[in-house]
Amino acid sequence: MTEHLLSTPSQTVGPYLHIGLTWPDGAFAAPVGTAGAVWIRGEVFDGAGELITDALVETWQVDHTAFAEPDRSRSVRAGFGRSDTRDGGYAIHTVVPLELPARGTAVQAPHLDVSIFARGLLHRVVTRIYFPEFDSANAADPVLNSIESARRERLLARRVGDGYVFDIHLQGELETVFFDV
Repeated sequence: MTEHLLSTPSQTVGPYLHIGLTWPDGAFAAPVGTAGAVWIRGEVFDGAGELITDALVETWQVDHTAFAEPDRSRSVRAGFGRSDTRDGGYAIHTVVPLELPARGTAVQAPHLDVSIFARGLLHRVVTRIYFPEFDSANAADPVLNSIESARRERLLARRVGDGYVFDIHLQGELETVFFDV
């Protein structure tokens, strides 16, 4: 006789992510003084357009060699940053990544991979941040081109003084594009 097992029920992530998942230099995917480093800043909003102050934003990128870091002992997490939103927004200090190979001869435009953890979510949501100065690379990116054209701009960061702004909307009219990974 085969016994039918039920799955364990899910519970939401958060809301106390900053207690155990952040570390003092977690926002520094690129150390201070890294040539060409920029800040990626933004806010996270719920479906009603309200600011979420207990979310966690992670960014990561493939090109570890982009960091001019003399202490290679940190290279294990080079390119990985984590910031919570308890001060109203997130901030990650990193470098703009390089293009990456895709299937066949295709190339992915420079982008950051992003995970968002927040109250009310059963699982993290995943998106990407693309950069506006790479028009031709963005136009040829196979992932960006898989999204309906009216929504593609929701994956483009906005250039500001010392970096970029990328706000994340979990639901609603301005919902960020998320990927099922």
